[in-house]
Amino acid sequence: GVVEFDKQMRAVSIEVKPASPRSNWAVTGLYFYDELVVDIAAAIAPSPRGELEITDVNRAYLERGALSVEIMGRGYAWLDTGTPDSLLEAAEFVRTLEKRQGFKIACPEEIAYHQGLIDDAGLQRSIDRHGKSDYATYLRRLSV
Repeated sequence: GVVEFDKQMRAVSIEVKPASPRSNWAVTGLYFYDELVVDIAAAIAPSPRGELEITDVNRAYLERGALSVEIMGRGYAWLDTGTPDSLLEAAEFVRTLEKRQGFKIACPEEIAYHQGLIDDAGLQRSIDRHGKSDYATYLRRLSV
């Protein structure tokens, strides 16, 4: 979808695949919802394409005044993964970045550890859960 902002950068409209977009801001697909999303989604009718559109859910939140949109700045990448080829390309992109930089992309345990949301014991529990995997080896390096 495409989101349109007012001068204060608050979302004012969201459209699914518009022929003439009102802005250049794409809604890229990382969503967090409260418990009301189940009822909202159940009330949505299929689009002319015969699909339930996540944009309709987001529009319902916008109409309730309960939609928050974050702008991704420099250093973020949005990768379409809607086809097998594009999913493979995204996986290869992530793999290349991780190998070259030596860091995982979006490692929840790493983020939680650095933000103080889990301590050494919590990190160790995650390491133990992952056994002898490369992921566990990566997590072990965090507590050094």
